[in-house]
Amino acid sequence: MSLEGKKIKIEASDLRGKKVLVVGAARSGEAAAELLMKYRAMVTLTDTKPEAELESSLSLVRNKGGEVETGGHRLETFLGSELIILSPGVPLTIEPLQEAIRRGIPVISEVELAYHFLKGTIIGVTGSNGKSTTATLIGDVLNRGGYRAVVAGNIGNPLCGVVARKEIDYYVVELSSFQLESIVAFRPHISLLLNITPDHLDRYPSFGDYIRAKERIFKNQTDDDYAILNADDPQSQPLIKRLPLNKFLFSRQKKLEGRGIFLRGDLMMCQNRQNGEIIRTDEIGIRGSHNLENAMAAAAAGILCGVEPRIIGDALRSFRGLEHRLEYVTTIKRIAFYNDSKATNIGAVYKSLESFPGNIILLLGGRDKGGDFTRLRELIRERVKLILVIGEAREKITASLGGAAPLLPCGDMRQAVETGFSRGEAGDVFLLAPGCTSFDMFANFEERGRIFKQEVNRLKHRERNA
Repeated sequence: MSLEGKKIKIEASDLRGKKVLVVGAARSGEAAAELLMKYRAMVTLTDTKPEAELESSLSLVRNKGGEVETGGHRLETFLGSELIILSPGVPLTIEPLQEAIRRGIPVISEVELAYHFLKGTIIGVTGSNGKSTTATLIGDVLNRGGYRAVVAGNIGNPLCGVVARKEIDYYVVELSSFQLESIVAFRPHISLLLNITPDHLDRYPSFGDYIRAKERIFKNQTDDDYAILNADDPQSQPLIKRLPLNKFLFSRQKKLEGRGIFLRGDLMMCQNRQNGEIIRTDEIGIRGSHNLENAMAAAAAGILCGVEPRIIGDALRSFRGLEHRLEYVTTIKRIAFYNDSKATNIGAVYKSLESFPGNIILLLGGRDKGGDFTRLRELIRERVKLILVIGEAREKITASLGGAAPLLPCGDMRQAVETGFSRGEAGDVFLLAPGCTSFDMFANFEERGRIFKQEVNRLKHRERNA
């Protein structure tokens, strides 16, 4: 059931005494509950997890007078609420929510709630891959340019948690498709759609539904706002043609006719009122063609905010990337280890593989998201010498990629690291790029990446002392 057509305006005075249900007790839910209780709302926090797994967030809510329900959702609690706030991981399709929507109870995302209390300008960043890196880069660009910018949203810093920050010029907000599903009035001044590749097909009925969720970032924008789009992304082409907004494109494959960021040889160029060179591509602090696109998108946002090309170049030059995003770990006996645990879909794995010319030992696996691993076959034939597979998706990956490269199943992360190292040679790259979620074996992609690095460093210590 859609939220389209529902109009909502939230002010602090409206929340006093209002019965508000927050669904999902992770970081976003905790931040939303804290903001609501600040304005004297009557808050209930609900989560399907048992209480033992949620102690910290539950304590915060209880200590401030809120109610807590764990171990499942109660329909009567949903229907007794005047407003429902969703955490990103909660699908709109669960029955209590559907019944609440049918009865006219407003249902909004945590970012929508925060939006009504923000004073600065919003820059929204979405896409299948590259959101966190690009949002962080934009924050660096703006802060170097003399603005006060904060990066929040799906990056792990809930937007509700930064509402109290004073004198912020720009809120750079990473937005997942899940968050965009339940926005109503949320309106960025600048929206970025980096790319669209199949993802979360375990949640969406079709790729088309996923695309429509991503496109919601533009739904409330007007003629005064801007859309930054990837001119090289096939799925973005129809949107580029039909969006009635001020468009600012970026492309690493062609020179643009209108305003945008493009390449002239090895130079990143700006075509706008501030024309000129931004940076040589080999000076950018992060590697990979996908990170070049992320850097170009961040440069586009900086230009639209009035930051000088020279300052943008300085930010791109000094940035060293984020943890778990094609992160260099170490080299052992001339085998380089890279942690790309955040590569949880096929498109991200493809981009990761493109970052290295060959001799790759590739570690795949986890919980399947409905991705088509056969899309990787040709690139794997060209660049991968060995595939290691862990987790629930082992059988699917083996069936999809058998014959593209030698393939070995492994029981856990330690066995995978040991096996890959024992079969590696000087000059090889050991790449963790799972193409799956982590939830079958780990709490999240961060834990998966940390354990990978622990095993690599344990191996390095052993080899050093051998």
